[in-house]
Amino acid sequence: MSTTTSYSTAKDGAAQDGTARHVADSHDLIRVHGARENNLKDVTVAIPKRRLTVFTGVSGSGKSSLVFSTIAAESQRMINETYSAFVQGFMPRMDRPDVDVLDGLTTAIVVGQERLGANPRSTVGTVTDANAMLRILFSRLGQPHIGSPQAFSFNVGSISGAGAVTIERGGRTVKERREFSVTGGMCPRCEGTGRISDIDLTQLYDDTKSMNEGPFTIPGWGSDGWYGRIYRDSGFFPPDKPIRDFTKRELDALLYKEPTRIKAEGINVTYEGLIPKLQKSMLSKDREAMQPHIRAFVDRAVTFATCPECEGTRLTEAARSSKIAGISIADACAMEIRDLAKWVRGLDEPSAAPLLASLQHTLDSFVEIGLGYLSLDRPSGSLSGGEAQRTKLIRHLGSSLTDVTYVFDEPTTGLHPHDVTRMNDLLLRLRDKGNTVLVVEHEPETIAIADHVVDLGPGAGTAGGHVCFEGTVDGLRASGTVTGRHLDDRAALKESVRTPTGHLEIRGARTHNLRDVDVDIPLGVLVVVTGVAGSGKSSLLHGSIPRDAGVVAVDQTPIRGSRRSNPATYTGLLDPIRKAFAKANGVKPALFSSNSEGACPACGGAGLIFTELGFMETVSTVCEECEGKRFQASVLEYRLGEGDDARDISEVLAMPVAEAAEFFGAGAARTPAAHAILTRLADVGLGYLTLGQPLTTLSGGERQRLKLATHMAEKGGIYVLDEPTTGLHLADVEQLLGLLDRLVDSGKSVIVIEHHQSVMAHADWIIDLGPGAGHDGGRVVFEGTPAELVAARSTLTGEHLADYVGA
Repeated sequence: MSTTTSYSTAKDGAAQDGTARHVADSHDLIRVHGARENNLKDVTVAIPKRRLTVFTGVSGSGKSSLVFSTIAAESQRMINETYSAFVQGFMPRMDRPDVDVLDGLTTAIVVGQERLGANPRSTVGTVTDANAMLRILFSRLGQPHIGSPQAFSFNVGSISGAGAVTIERGGRTVKERREFSVTGGMCPRCEGTGRISDIDLTQLYDDTKSMNEGPFTIPGWGSDGWYGRIYRDSGFFPPDKPIRDFTKRELDALLYKEPTRIKAEGINVTYEGLIPKLQKSMLSKDREAMQPHIRAFVDRAVTFATCPECEGTRLTEAARSSKIAGISIADACAMEIRDLAKWVRGLDEPSAAPLLASLQHTLDSFVEIGLGYLSLDRPSGSLSGGEAQRTKLIRHLGSSLTDVTYVFDEPTTGLHPHDVTRMNDLLLRLRDKGNTVLVVEHEPETIAIADHVVDLGPGAGTAGGHVCFEGTVDGLRASGTVTGRHLDDRAALKESVRTPTGHLEIRGARTHNLRDVDVDIPLGVLVVVTGVAGSGKSSLLHGSIPRDAGVVAVDQTPIRGSRRSNPATYTGLLDPIRKAFAKANGVKPALFSSNSEGACPACGGAGLIFTELGFMETVSTVCEECEGKRFQASVLEYRLGEGDDARDISEVLAMPVAEAAEFFGAGAARTPAAHAILTRLADVGLGYLTLGQPLTTLSGGERQRLKLATHMAEKGGIYVLDEPTTGLHLADVEQLLGLLDRLVDSGKSVIVIEHHQSVMAHADWIIDLGPGAGHDGGRVVFEGTPAELVAARSTLTGEHLADYVGA
């Protein structure tokens, strides 16, 4: 590790003063002065360039606000401003962060945990350009030769026709009609998706009802909703006639009619049959990225099957017939990438040497970063957050750029302890090439390699936003901050484990890389499923456990939300609150929604006025009419509660969860439905969040726990959780373990996919998959108690857990 520049460190867990640290050469620093994004409270820091700086602190302390919303955002905004005004008109507009001074910025490359997109046509190969290189390779070397690279693309169909072109002839411009033909590789049967679908009409509507009676059972299609009203007023069928009595023509109009302009409730709108409408609005999206209730509907209503014509490869027969050394492009994309890398390395074709070298580098980068078990045909939407982040990193590994600022959001997410060392090596390599590396992280092993640490806190939300410590890792350890105190935490093995109340049998599991796995999962206890990334953990639980009424699954799909979405709307908390206000004041519940009748007319319920200034940044100002409260003045006159404790709706939405739980738990404002939701939010450690805080300002860990709190309301005997420690500070893991214990002690069965060793040590039973990833995994390599796993040391997990607990 390179030598660290010396900095003065904070005493008693707090920064010495509010000024940036003095260093002889200010060009070697990124200086932030007076940062106030989200919950930051005039934060001032000096970050050394060409060093590895790790930002620590509890979830919600302000790490992402400082690193992503301030430093990285301003770097990207300033780069955008170097383009012409014309080009900027086509680029996303970015507001300047709320900060007084930002000096010493360099070009920022953000490698975050955002999913790679929900487009079902997007694969690992398409998002990394590996597919593009393969298509060129097969168009040059494949036999028989079938055409250009697009002949191997499952996103390009074969079309022909004629059109007018404008050309110069004899000094004048003329138009000519010319024939054209495009030969693409898209399978015509499945249109390049690799699967076909069949829709169960009984899941779309109740055919005993008429349009007036609201027949649709599709989420969001109620009789009072926009879709319900369009179909009712379409004029293509009588609104009071039950669907089962429709004529053939009327039923065809309901199900299949092509887009047609109609007038509904005096408004010109486009009517479209149910089937094509659902194909576009729901079925064209990746299932893994859908909201839970939409996904549940799709699972009920749609049956998916592998396309029989292309056998799931997405490609035409011609594209599959062209081969290199006996391998088609479909075969190549289906290989594990590490096997594909070996195959490419064996190709000796001087005419394609530069292409082969570039493809080889990309494939080797996958292997180097621990993703060699993936295949290029893997849908990108199915990757975990950690896999997605590492996939984005691939294009930067061989870059010759230096003096770049790389920004990482918990790069160890989803990594087995065995793989963390490899990620640390990559971060250090980027630094040693002369780059500035900024990492938001909770993993002690990654914090340990930092040249410089910035610890934020001391708490979360309004209790955070301060720099508690700046300096070395040893200084952090001795600082007395929350992070410093917990940095060397080690959980002990439980002295006794619970006795199972039964078993969930899984037989012959073959999802993805699983090899006819037979396993009995104990019920009534805390079960942790472990193994390296790609060993088959998610395939075993999400692919083999039946999703019946008794199973509540909380996976890693991101929660959706605009700046109008907040914890109250996402969890359904706002509904009982609105009803409580309405009942107490004798008015309609809609008045207490800032997205409905109660919205401030000046800002439309946003609380802010946005002024567009062309290619310059959009200016947002607090609405003068409602002073940012989002509601009409008349609505704020209605109050809930008695005497001095009474609150209006804006004051309730400004409450932290913990305060709101007390407010709705007793007295005149007592609302059991609201109190139950608030209790669940507090149980997952979100007591500091305000009810009306925009979801867009929540950290990744906060969003994960918000989803967990929502799923806890579902009635089920088995909870399946996918890496619930994601985004959790070391100090918060203990609270999560307490929550898992409470779930089990209440009679639930809890099954957790997890890499965090304190969760492993706390388990009653461990199922370890492996021994490796991809085709080297897919087997159960250990079943038993954590103590037995530590004593055996027979697997990678066992070795790391033994070292962790000091056995």
